[in-house]
Amino acid sequence: MIFRAIVISLAVSAPASAFAQESAPDTEMQALRKYCEPDIKRLCPAVQPGQGRIKACLMQHKQEMSVGCAMALKELKKK
Repeated sequence: MIFRAIVISLAVSAPASAFAQESAPDTEMQALRKYCEPDIKRLCPAVQPGQGRIKACLMQHKQEMSVGCAMALKELKKK
């Protein structure tokens, strides 16, 4: 549930071509779910999803973000 809100907030806050949920293959979405959900729970537990707030929180904590989450976000952004 949190993951879906993150993807939606990323899609809303990013250019149409970046972070678009429907254009990302299932494997990339699974990677985001696998690698970023623990970071969101750990780094941004009180942040309400929507309007790019989760993404902004993760970016504020990018030095603390796991390598897996950072790589998954980077790969999705490339597409």
